[in-house]
Amino acid sequence: MKKEQSKKRSKSLYWVIGILFLVVVFSGVYLYSVIFKPVQLNETVYVYIDSQTNYEAVVRQLKEKKALSSERIFDLLARQMKYPQAVKTGRYAVTDGMNILDVLRTLRSGKQAPVNLTFNNIRTKENLAGRLSQQLMADSLSILDVLEDEEKALSFGFNEYTFVAMFLPNTYEVYWDTSVDRLFERMHREYTVFWNDERRNKASAIGLSPVEVSTLASIVEEEATFADEYPVVAGLYLNRLNKGMRLEADPTVKFAVGDFSLRRILYRHLEIESPYNTYKHTGLPPGPIRVPSIQAIEAVLSPQQHSYLFMCAKDDLSGRHNFAVTHAEHARNAARYQRALNERGIF
Repeated sequence: MKKEQSKKRSKSLYWVIGILFLVVVFSGVYLYSVIFKPVQLNETVYVYIDSQTNYEAVVRQLKEKKALSSERIFDLLARQMKYPQAVKTGRYAVTDGMNILDVLRTLRSGKQAPVNLTFNNIRTKENLAGRLSQQLMADSLSILDVLEDEEKALSFGFNEYTFVAMFLPNTYEVYWDTSVDRLFERMHREYTVFWNDERRNKASAIGLSPVEVSTLASIVEEEATFADEYPVVAGLYLNRLNKGMRLEADPTVKFAVGDFSLRRILYRHLEIESPYNTYKHTGLPPGPIRVPSIQAIEAVLSPQQHSYLFMCAKDDLSGRHNFAVTHAEHARNAARYQRALNERGIF
């Protein structure tokens, strides 16, 4: 009797062990299949983590972007790897074919996907700060504060008027969470590389410093709608500078007035008292009136050689210019242009 009961208990125990073994095996197979199941994405998605983003917010982003095969398994693994206490700022890429472990390791290691930081067609410091902040973790106010910090400008070799010349419109690979200080240091390095001996020698040959080249380039770019006119306009302004003539550049008046939308410069605008008003002051203004493009800078460094001293927008309002050597010729061009504005009711 006792032997039969013992056999029954042994048999039951084997069944229990067998069932537990199967549960463990199937659980292991399930976990393995979920953990290593590749996520299916049509395109790379990005997770953005700033200093205010906690673990729960990271998981929400992953869910919203369909970058998780299982939230529950991700959470189990994340807590096992102590990721909730080690969330790192940055921009992280989740690509098609990655699995939960790949995603978690990427986030936990802080292995970011860099940003292609691009900026061009920038007129003001506010524009620059806004364009940069749209692509980075840093907010526009923190960037603008540095742009308006005279001590910071001096530390890089600029002043409050010329600081924007340090920013060369281009595409730069940076990390999304780069600090404002590191961003400015990077831009200064790029500026130093750009202004190599060859370009500095070209600047010296036309009697300008690199910052003065950028200042003149900003005027050239505002004046000329079409890039093929940049070298012509640059040559004209250099001719005027060399003769001691005032530049009399309309864009500098618009800058002084604070209104780039002006289509017609009136006498009252020319009377504005500002160091940027080149109708009243000889020489270059204190700094750039926009962030000049590299193309405009190169045009100033390699200006077209000619005798032009005057320019006026064409009367077809195409954005192109008539160039003149004499004031009499310029007066005729200006009269045609003013007549075209009057006929179209542009005041």
